[in-house]
Amino acid sequence: MKTLLVTGYRAHELGIFNRKHPGIAYIRKAIAARLVPLIEEGLEWVVTPGQYGVDWWACETVIELKRQYPHLKLSILAAYANPEEKWNEERQQQYRELLLGVDYYACVSKQPYSGPWQLKARDDLLLRKTDGILLVYDEEAGEGSPKFLKDKALRKSATEGYRYIAIGAEEIQSIAEESERGDW
Repeated sequence: MKTLLVTGYRAHELGIFNRKHPGIAYIRKAIAARLVPLIEEGLEWVVTPGQYGVDWWACETVIELKRQYPHLKLSILAAYANPEEKWNEERQQQYRELLLGVDYYACVSKQPYSGPWQLKARDDLLLRKTDGILLVYDEEAGEGSPKFLKDKALRKSATEGYRYIAIGAEEIQSIAEESERGDW
């Protein structure tokens, strides 16, 4: 696998409303634990939609991993132009800083948000341009925004051998418990 889509919940879907939430570190550790073996097997690109939540934390994780794996590249493919325009200034600044570590950035639609068709077009492109998906999603926690992409990825997996990798709440909880014990 050369190119991997990494995505999942938006921050608000997890009840995370600031960057100091302790759960972010555990989510990032779970992502890193799944990425490292893939990188060592030849993963070259991590691609994400770049929305605030798992996408951002995946980007931050990849930017850190690039120090150890300089061949690794990071891409954000946003659904529409200027996705940050309605965010507060602090979050906009954080986004600009995040983009400094990205190797490739593009918008599927060159216009500002005009409808859900842009999100569908983005998801379809992400699935076409990647060899697999790493999805932070937990069915038992209830449905969330990643459900639609999960369903599409599973269909593609069944018909085309697209690789599907999931990180659920139990895995993140286990990492949190190991971290608290000092095992991590």
